[in-house]
Amino acid sequence: MSELFRRSGVLLHVSSLPGDYGCGTFGRAAFSFLDLLADCGFSLWQVLPFCEPDAYGSPYKSPSAFSVNPCLIDPETLRDKGLITAGELAGARQSDPFRAEFGRLARERLPLLFSAADRADAETRNRVLAFAEREQKQREFCEWAARKRFPGDKGAAFRLLFCAFEFAEEWKAVRAYAKKKGVKILGDIPIYVDAGGCDTDLYPELFLLDGERRPLSVAGVPPDLFSAEGQLWGNPLYNWERMAKDGFSWWRERIRFCFSFFDELRIDHFRAVEAYYAIPAQAKTAKEGRWVKGPGMPFVDAIREAAGDGGILAEDLGVSTPSLLAFLRETGLPGMRVLQFADFGGDPRDVHLPYNYPANTAAYSGTHDNDTLLGWVRSLPPDKRRHAFVSAGYQGEDERAGCMALMRELLFTRARTVVFPIQDLLFYGSDARMNTPGVPEGCWRFRLGEGAWDRIDRGWWRYLNRLSGRLAAE
Repeated sequence: MSELFRRSGVLLHVSSLPGDYGCGTFGRAAFSFLDLLADCGFSLWQVLPFCEPDAYGSPYKSPSAFSVNPCLIDPETLRDKGLITAGELAGARQSDPFRAEFGRLARERLPLLFSAADRADAETRNRVLAFAEREQKQREFCEWAARKRFPGDKGAAFRLLFCAFEFAEEWKAVRAYAKKKGVKILGDIPIYVDAGGCDTDLYPELFLLDGERRPLSVAGVPPDLFSAEGQLWGNPLYNWERMAKDGFSWWRERIRFCFSFFDELRIDHFRAVEAYYAIPAQAKTAKEGRWVKGPGMPFVDAIREAAGDGGILAEDLGVSTPSLLAFLRETGLPGMRVLQFADFGGDPRDVHLPYNYPANTAAYSGTHDNDTLLGWVRSLPPDKRRHAFVSAGYQGEDERAGCMALMRELLFTRARTVVFPIQDLLFYGSDARMNTPGVPEGCWRFRLGEGAWDRIDRGWWRYLNRLSGRLAAE
């Protein structure tokens, strides 16, 4: 990548797009969002993991690393293909346009998609079967899920495969439009998988499990920037020694799977590659864990090879150590900096202060785990808020103007990549937060209302992107 290359982008998960059917989809709003990005001069769309989420809507605790979220399939596209009726489409309409309706989707969306699968013609069925032959890991998951969730239903595996196929076909159209608009897709991959899911069931040797296939230790983090109490995630840990014996083949397949959807990939909790936090399976809190050496550079080399020309972003937030910093330098991968972690008015060497950002980094006003920028500004003590605003060249008290100054400051840092959550471009408060780490319920539901982004001044953002050297060649 050129030393002069600079760009900016927006973080918005597909489920948060506006629409009429319980959560955002790959339908019309996805294409309209790409128009918005291109008009504003943004060249990156960051999404969250595409895998099937858990019961609370979290895509970071999926039953399979090779699954997809069928709720992102667009019902209107199925109607246009003649696979669902106008009446069925009307029955799928949401009641709340501002929150993802996880409960209703869990009850109703798969039956609707299964009806579409049953109406597939011979040509489509053959394409689904060919897809299953190419995508062995997705087929494994669909067959596993059919056995677990629909015992005795001989058609369930095909219907689930149809969902995976339709998901890929619809996203292919969105991605092609993104390429036409000069926008790259930055995806996300959780470092761990869920206990009791497809991966641990089919490949128990790749995880640290006892004779009953229960985790010996589980994942989490000690107290850090996100949580004063630490986080007890409960995911099973990998048997890295066993994975290394075949050159991390499972991980290579996982990386290739992700790059079938994305141009670049953010690896969540990348610090576990250098050292991971192991918590005894019976522990009550994350404080009982210990750090264990991770797979290191052999793993990085393996996933780089699997990624090919795709870029990798290392999520290196949270607890940092000299050994982690040295490891990240050795990898050469870009890391992350988050404005909301900056100690304005405190230690001037703080790595999250904008003037300390290195070029090889992605700078964020906030991530999906943070409050919105406006919510964060409102939570600051008055002196910290004043220091933050003045550092960005704003000496007033208006919160929105202060947020705008902070975002403008990020664009002019040395960081090659700058990303803003869509909530920050709209100056939304804390009620629009996507996730609060450690809080299982009520998260991940944020959605944009119809026409919300019409309030974004496209010309102004395009001007700022050009002025800061982040506008792609016209």
